[in-house]
Amino acid sequence: MRECLRKIVHALKGGTPAELVVVTEASGSTPRGAGALMAVFPGGRFLGTIGGGNVEYEAQRLAAELLERGGSALRRFRFVQGDAASLGMVCGGDVAVRFQYLPAGDRRVVAVLRDLMEASAGNLDTWLVLNLQEDHAVMGAADRNGSRHLDSPPAGLSALLQNRTVLSEGWLAVPVVRAGRVYIFGGGHVSRALVPAAAAAGFRPVVYDDRPEFADPALFPQAESVLSGDFTKIGEKITLTADDYVVIMTRGHQADYEVLEQTLRSGVKYLGCIGSRRKLTLCRERLLAAGFTAEEYAAVHAPIGLPIGAETPEEIAVSVTAQLIAVRAGLSGT
Repeated sequence: MRECLRKIVHALKGGTPAELVVVTEASGSTPRGAGALMAVFPGGRFLGTIGGGNVEYEAQRLAAELLERGGSALRRFRFVQGDAASLGMVCGGDVAVRFQYLPAGDRRVVAVLRDLMEASAGNLDTWLVLNLQEDHAVMGAADRNGSRHLDSPPAGLSALLQNRTVLSEGWLAVPVVRAGRVYIFGGGHVSRALVPAAAAAGFRPVVYDDRPEFADPALFPQAESVLSGDFTKIGEKITLTADDYVVIMTRGHQADYEVLEQTLRSGVKYLGCIGSRRKLTLCRERLLAAGFTAEEYAAVHAPIGLPIGAETPEEIAVSVTAQLIAVRAGLSGT
């Protein structure tokens, strides 16, 4: 998202307008849900996606028309075969799409997008807020402390700021930055597969290993950072929050135990540990003997990942990333 925002800002500052295309509502079976974003530029160049297929093709075509006259619009696309207003698809759903014209050189729009770019480098939930009742670009950024760049922010701002895209009384709030990092303890083969998978799903991976050769940033180009330190003293390098996720996949039972001992009562959003059932049973017995309760250990996702029969590092990475997505969405992740 940060790179997409940077390119939009670069275009606007360089004298090129853009049409921001946002899915505002989605029901039934659709390619992408509410909040999917795409930017279309003169000449047909575009960034992002709202799902591909016919809906994206039609959206790009309409965006190009609107760009020529500097217009904004709201359109609904249906996926019902045989329906006069449909796209000839059989998904059985429909989407509402907002086309928001972004004028070249608009200082307020640029300021909003830059604000979101800076927020993406921090650790604070941040939303893009759009007033859909206006033809011209009325947009701002918001976090739980309030809104920015809006002369008249929505009265019910706090109700808009949810973990999903919310449309209410003409205002749309899209979560652009989600707080929290995925701390991956262990820099082995599975971690190397997990980092790009998690990053592609919008997570911010941080890798931690006690071996400098395994804590090499060159091995994890998609990681936000790579740390090297003692597994018994992770607090010297890391401060965990309730928004964070912890994935434990160190080289052995002892290191797994050391990390679990320090994270089990941290209150993180997700705590998972890789390993055989026997290894995990031994970890559990040691933690119970050390004074942790069975209820506390029950919060650990172990074995880790969704049960899809994963065996290779790449398959395990998909399984774990899917579980992280489920937890982020408010599902159980089991």
